[in-house]
Amino acid sequence: MPAPRSGGRAEARRAAQGKGAGAADGTSGGRAAARRGAKPKKNVKKIVAWSAAGVLVLIAGTGGAIYYKLNANIKSFDADAIATDRPPEAQADADGNKPVNVLLIGSDSRGGNNSDLGGGEDGGARSDTTILLHVYADHKHAVGISIPRNTIVPIPSCKLPNGKWTKGGNDLFNAAFSVGGSDGGNPACTQNTVEKVTGIRVDHTIVVDFNGFAAMTKAVNGVDVCLPKPIYEGDINPNLHKKGNLVLPQGKQTVEGQQALDYVRLRHGIGDGSDIGRMKRQQAFMSSLATKMKKEGMSPTNLLPLADAATKSLTVDPGLDSADKLLSFGLSLKNIDMHDLKFVTAPWRYRTQDANIDLVQPDANKLWETLRADQTIDGQNATGQQPDAGGSPSAAPQQAAPSTPAAPAGDASNASIKVAVYNGTVANGLAGKATDLLKGAKFAASTAGQAASTRYKTTTIEYGTSQKANAEKVAALFPGASLEPSSARGISVIVGQDFAAANGMGTTTAGTASTTPGAQTPAAPLPTTVTNDARSADDDICANTTYGSGG
Repeated sequence: MPAPRSGGRAEARRAAQGKGAGAADGTSGGRAAARRGAKPKKNVKKIVAWSAAGVLVLIAGTGGAIYYKLNANIKSFDADAIATDRPPEAQADADGNKPVNVLLIGSDSRGGNNSDLGGGEDGGARSDTTILLHVYADHKHAVGISIPRNTIVPIPSCKLPNGKWTKGGNDLFNAAFSVGGSDGGNPACTQNTVEKVTGIRVDHTIVVDFNGFAAMTKAVNGVDVCLPKPIYEGDINPNLHKKGNLVLPQGKQTVEGQQALDYVRLRHGIGDGSDIGRMKRQQAFMSSLATKMKKEGMSPTNLLPLADAATKSLTVDPGLDSADKLLSFGLSLKNIDMHDLKFVTAPWRYRTQDANIDLVQPDANKLWETLRADQTIDGQNATGQQPDAGGSPSAAPQQAAPSTPAAPAGDASNASIKVAVYNGTVANGLAGKATDLLKGAKFAASTAGQAASTRYKTTTIEYGTSQKANAEKVAALFPGASLEPSSARGISVIVGQDFAAANGMGTTTAGTASTTPGAQTPAAPLPTTVTNDARSADDDICANTTYGSGG
């Protein structure tokens, strides 16, 4: 495996301008025409409608000053730059539940005042980070997928500032944002590329540049982060060729403005200096920011200062091009629990022919299928409509299934027993059901994802050294479960087909899910290369913030 490339911005400057002109798609009129033709969405959840009403009342109470101020800040890109050959929109179910996919792009544009923060004077813009955020239809779960910027992907035909379209071709992922060479970047081209790579319809795109990011961190009075090593000026700018002064100390700290930007852009002096490690810190930062906002409350009062700071350096798709749309969307996310906000990196590997990255297949496609099915990475159904608990008659066992006892009240000592729960079957949501059972008995249980095998007939409880007594307490909730010692620390529960049968779920939920209006067939179980690396927003901020050794 070759060593990761030392990096630098030069790697993404190969985006072509006008490599032959493809015919335009026939759309015209730009943003104004798109607005005139826009139709109001139906089946909007009541919670969103009330949130929007609250925003409008607040705006009216200030004489419209806030509304006009925020509206003046917001920039949007033209709708006619979005490809016409796109994945289909997700269909709402009978209750109006519908997933939303949001593309979050951090731009390293040096335009305007950004060069002062970015430490460079280069023109153009590149996507410093890109996260595809999938908000599930139940609006209680979400997952952010980081896409490595130097992944080789097929970039489709994209519109240039002069109105012509490129031919497209394989290139670095972040080259898509550079198409056209403008300081504002090309978010529509990145959106088109993500849709082509994933087969997922992107509903909204949000671009934040250096100024906007720094201002947002100040608006929330800083974000808590953690570093395993102290960081010096020479790590931030390797061209100094010296250690320099201390920039970020080791351990926990609160950062804002330039320091926050240094944290999320840091590559060198920690781990192996790769973009993979940087993405882990970005995921930790996003988790910490979301946790802080959730704790302080997702109200218009709290969101408005953040929106004012962000919108000054924000570029969005035409669907979010006004203050009320943007704030209403933000408020629609307020019911997501931080444990159910996950971050993962698209399955990747270093290429043998160069130091760039390829997506690992079929793992990456399984991840995209999981999102399209509105299934969480730990196998739960988050479509907003749950399958019939009775399952299909054909899936019922021929013999009486072992009954699952109601969770006992549990004693106080159970709270100190940590249990990781894995799904050892293809039954959708089984690990989550077992986790709820354990939590009801006061155990510190968490859903860990899909087991390496989906063929467990009997629930298995694995326990580490000195954990046998605790494992036996856990086993009392799973009649017939087998106890097995393990070299790993702690206790793991791998639920099997016996637990699925006891809960009326058979060994698969494909039949029941496919008959649910608006639901999609569950995807195949995700490989552990994806699930084992997942980060929850409520994880320890000091954990999983680097990659590789060295530095």
